Amino acid sequence: MHKPNVTVAAIVTYQDKFLLVKERDKYTGQICYNQPAGHLEANETLAEAARRELIEETGINLNASHLVGIYNLHAANGVHYMRFCFAFQGKEQLIASPQDEDIIDADWYSIEQIKSLPLRSPLVLKCIEDHLAGNAYPLSLIYQ
Repeated sequence: MHKPNVTVAAIVTYQDKFLLVKERDKYTGQICYNQPAGHLEANETLAEAARRELIEETGINLNASHLVGIYNLHAANGVHYMRFCFAFQGKEQLIASPQDEDIIDADWYSIEQIKSLPLRSPLVLKCIEDHLAGNAYPLSLIYQ
């Protein structure tokens, strides 16, 4: 039976900037950029998983405001991902302090800067574009 990998991602904004993490892609070994993101763990909701990943990868503790979208990706590495992307709104440009040893750095980037970065997945930019387009679904859309 086929089972896709369930992942979550956090879009954190402050003014016109987005928080991204710098990491090394486990499949290619190349440096790339991603939203704070990771896999769903046992006994947590999707929104809780996104919040946990945000804390682990940036040290920033916020609550999700809404769901941006659900994404289905058959990646170049042969893995099938179902990504649930959540939005988080900072009241100030928070200073990131990654807790996860796999994260090299975390910083704020404009959409124009993001378009020129080596992104972990095409979903990084797609999620941001959907957020900018106003995609905002209530957290209650997902039965917990």
